[in-house]
Amino acid sequence: MPRLAYTLCLLLLTCLCSLAQAERLRLVTDEWAPYVYQQDGQPKGIDYEVAREVFQRLGIELDVQFMPWKRCLVMVEQGLADGVLDIFLSEARKAYMVFPEEPMSEAEFVLLRKRGQGPAVERLADLQGLTVGTSPGYNYGAAFNQSPLFKREPAPTHEANFGKLMLGRIDLLVTDRRVGRYLQQQLGLQQDLEQQPLVISRNQQFLGLARKPGRDKIARAFADELRRFKQEPAYASLVAQYDSPPGRFPGAVEQQESGTPR
Repeated sequence: MPRLAYTLCLLLLTCLCSLAQAERLRLVTDEWAPYVYQQDGQPKGIDYEVAREVFQRLGIELDVQFMPWKRCLVMVEQGLADGVLDIFLSEARKAYMVFPEEPMSEAEFVLLRKRGQGPAVERLADLQGLTVGTSPGYNYGAAFNQSPLFKREPAPTHEANFGKLMLGRIDLLVTDRRVGRYLQQQLGLQQDLEQQPLVISRNQQFLGLARKPGRDKIARAFADELRRFKQEPAYASLVAQYDSPPGRFPGAVEQQESGTPR
């Protein structure tokens, strides 16, 4: 009888451990400031803080780890991570990911150019004969990606693109509006660059969960709670912190970006 009781206790502890693990999600992502990045080894950013708040309300603990973007996708596809933060939705990714219906945020890709270096770019045709710095694998939309009018030149990091622009090795660079403003502040280039009128593309960013049993339920609950949070003053206050003028990003620090595809 004591042996049976001991065995039952072990089974109970095993079940409790499984439940505890089910309440903790390990998400992976790369540096994509100010949406998600690291400061002093701790995750920060608009979408990280929103995700943390929503999961906290759902009773789920969040563990975010940073790594190169391609590795993030492999980790999720192979089931080695529970999900990825800030990813563009695509049909191909639906094969191995579950996406909440409500997006985390929206990326808006724009062009930056050295101040006073040429006329304003208002349409793709204005880029004829120029070289535009890009990030490897990023999807800027078919019109931009396939245009024969101009050259696209990738750089290994976002910072590298800014350096090439300042050195005159490229004519413009394409980046998300918020990311561009953040890096201008980090690199001290607020007065050196100007944004062009043309918006290349817009793309919603989602939480992507590894396709496993029970993840559909988590995705639905996350979407419902995220919608509620977006209606609260606390959400507006959080976004406003990161949408402040350049130089006022909360906890802004020098940081390395992987510059790989979302």
